[in-house]
Amino acid sequence: MTKPQTFEKPMGFRDFPPLIAEKKRLLEDRVREQFVKWGYQEVCTPALEFFDTVGQSSQIPVSRMFKCMDRDGNLLVLRPDQTAPIARLVTSVLKREPLPLRLFYHGTVFRAQEKEAGRNSEKFQSGVELVGQAGPEADGEVIALAVESLQACGIGAPTIVLSHVGLLEGFLRERIYRDEAIEKLKETLEVRDLVAFRRILEELDLSLEERKEIMELTKPGLEGKDWQKLSASAKTEEVRDKFCYLKRVWDQLQIFGCMSQVKVDLSLVGSLGYYTGVYFEGYAEGMGFPLVSGGRYDQLYQSFHTDLPATGFALNTDRLLEASPLKPVSPKRIAVFYEPHLQQEAYRKVRSLREEGCAVIMQPVESRADRTPDVDEVLTIAGEGEWSTC
Repeated sequence: MTKPQTFEKPMGFRDFPPLIAEKKRLLEDRVREQFVKWGYQEVCTPALEFFDTVGQSSQIPVSRMFKCMDRDGNLLVLRPDQTAPIARLVTSVLKREPLPLRLFYHGTVFRAQEKEAGRNSEKFQSGVELVGQAGPEADGEVIALAVESLQACGIGAPTIVLSHVGLLEGFLRERIYRDEAIEKLKETLEVRDLVAFRRILEELDLSLEERKEIMELTKPGLEGKDWQKLSASAKTEEVRDKFCYLKRVWDQLQIFGCMSQVKVDLSLVGSLGYYTGVYFEGYAEGMGFPLVSGGRYDQLYQSFHTDLPATGFALNTDRLLEASPLKPVSPKRIAVFYEPHLQQEAYRKVRSLREEGCAVIMQPVESRADRTPDVDEVLTIAGEGEWSTC
């Protein structure tokens, strides 16, 4: 192992220069404003958590967690996701608070990447968790809030792709009786490998009609009439109930006025195993990666010895930085140079300019020999207290 150079950073981590950091703060402020308007309250959780609690409850593979030991020999992990730490918070610090809880966060998650992956190991996220409320009203609320949050970040016409993990699972089990085959099918859908999905389907002992029904169900861009028609082919009451639930979520989105941004794709399964019901992703026009993902995860809280329904989403701040056309509006930047004996008079001027909303740098005249700061205007006070402008 070679010693890292002074300019090097760990793989997957990066610096944010001023302009990007300023845009990141702008997007977080825009998102926070929407969260607060919908009645959500901010929480913060530590960067380090115990592996035996949060680490084992998280659906992030252990191989992708950053681990270390504390002085007592306890195994710790850098926060791999936000949902599990907030579940710990809800079942401890907030356990006596009335339900439902509407919580939001801004923060980082840490996930180790393969050297060849070229992905970030430190990911910035903003998101919400609606804890303690079941039903389509809660699912509709978080989806509508996700739409408004993307719009607040300048994503003019976001598209929400809506699915139901439990519906797909139940529909497959009505026709396929091998758990291994179902898992393989879901794995191909997770990576959007539809060619492999069709190949596995062809190898299974299914009737032509059953194969056709599964292909129809997993066809991207289903319209309302399509998936409602498919509900008639459900063989069990359980699957029919899930179709009915999806219809009720659809009706909620009509009430919230965002149905035009939503399309149904029941082949969407997500990449985290804790989703149990509705799952969705949000996209900007012309971009192939999701800016937001979320859904219902009603079983996670069992890891913390309680049983609470929950739903929520996370905005990928890193991707929003690429997709958002918004640009921060910076105050006018002024550099004030002064001779040493005029420092007090210079400061009076500087304070006045700052009260007017300007960003002011104050430096001695002798520092002018160095590189001039990146500013809009330069003021100098010298001699008998005379001001000059450059």
